[in-house]
Amino acid sequence: MSGELSIVLWPLLAFAFSSTITPGPNNVMIMTSGMNYGTRQSIPHFLGICLGFPLMVLFVGLGLGAVFDLFPVLHDIIKVLGVAYLLYLAWLIAKSAPPDLNGGKSRPLTFIQSALFQWVNPKAWIMATGAVAAYTTVSGDVFLQVLVIALAFLVAAIPCVGVWLFFGVRLKKVLQQPSYQRAFNITMALLLVLSIIPVIGEMI
Repeated sequence: MSGELSIVLWPLLAFAFSSTITPGPNNVMIMTSGMNYGTRQSIPHFLGICLGFPLMVLFVGLGLGAVFDLFPVLHDIIKVLGVAYLLYLAWLIAKSAPPDLNGGKSRPLTFIQSALFQWVNPKAWIMATGAVAAYTTVSGDVFLQVLVIALAFLVAAIPCVGVWLFFGVRLKKVLQQPSYQRAFNITMALLLVLSIIPVIGEMI
């Protein structure tokens, strides 16, 4: 078994890093949080992504996928709710003014909110189901294989998501004028919408 794991470990890590570092709802939102709230206030959001997604992989790999096979409509419902929620978040980001972000009612996502967000994130579903399907075998120990996949995404998430947070924090120092910050927020909102267009296309 250890031999099998060692054979797939490096391709698995490569998949985890490449899929985690690319633009998607999580990365767009953490960069936006870094720019608007700074590093310290964005840490719960960051940890929610890094720990929430591997936990999602565990649940998907250990049986939730079978539930969706039996009741496909549940997956469709989650997908519709996820797209609607992402569009709502994009609207909130686009209309947020710098004064509101720095001292008003607006707040970054909490750890729980960020972790739960994974379940309505279309890209997260694609990554989780794709990894479980590609890197598990019927003949192997399913629990051990899924655990390794989840750990691979945990290892990948810390530096990959951290890079996007770092970019956001650095951008805050560059985009000092409120008009620039507003333009950044609108741009990030558009990117968030663009990231779910393929999912909307599938639904249509």
